[in-house]
Amino acid sequence: MEEEVAMSAVRLCKSYDEGSSTLEVLSGIDLDISQGSTVAIMGSSGSGKSSLLQLLAGLALPTSGKVMFGGQDLAKMRDSELSMLRNQEVGFVYQFHHLLPEFTAAENVAMPAMIGGASYKESLHLASSLLGQVDLEARSNHLPSQLSGGERQRVAVARALINNPRCVFADEPTGNLDVKNALIVSDLLTTFSEKSGITVVVATHDPVVASHMSLCYEISERRLRLLAK
Repeated sequence: MEEEVAMSAVRLCKSYDEGSSTLEVLSGIDLDISQGSTVAIMGSSGSGKSSLLQLLAGLALPTSGKVMFGGQDLAKMRDSELSMLRNQEVGFVYQFHHLLPEFTAAENVAMPAMIGGASYKESLHLASSLLGQVDLEARSNHLPSQLSGGERQRVAVARALINNPRCVFADEPTGNLDVKNALIVSDLLTTFSEKSGITVVVATHDPVVASHMSLCYEISERRLRLLAK
């Protein structure tokens, strides 16, 4: 049975203007990512792995080439369509958790659901269920300042998953964590992928995190290559 392609990069290039010069970070990237797979994008700082993640997620537009997400060319979508796609089809986890400090863990997790139109009650119910799945149900009513770094990042993972997205993008999600908590977060991402068929794409410099993913690519000199597992 042929695998469903979640997203594709086709001859993808990205450059940035820096005054009178141009910095090219990605050149001719071709990539197919199957639905339900877990993929690591590795590379040194400044190699372009975060730029690639932003392009795949529709957070930035390529200089040339295109990104197809669920059969749609992201560059041809209206801003309103992109916003809806990012809310309903995509989840994000960053190196810094970006939790809102004045809201509880459950309210932070519930936020994307409420933005998507779910009621406060329904959103909190979903949030509580997800917090239970990341072993944080007892911390639902705690503010981010009352949580450890590892707990805050697990809340961020739950928030990324609340709308049952097709894909979760994680940009250095374990960069601020110790080894134990990094493993917990990596295991959560792969477990949710296995259970729910969610595609996970992680940009990381950590080989331990990358080893948890089913496929691993490396960006070097603006090009992408598949690494042997």
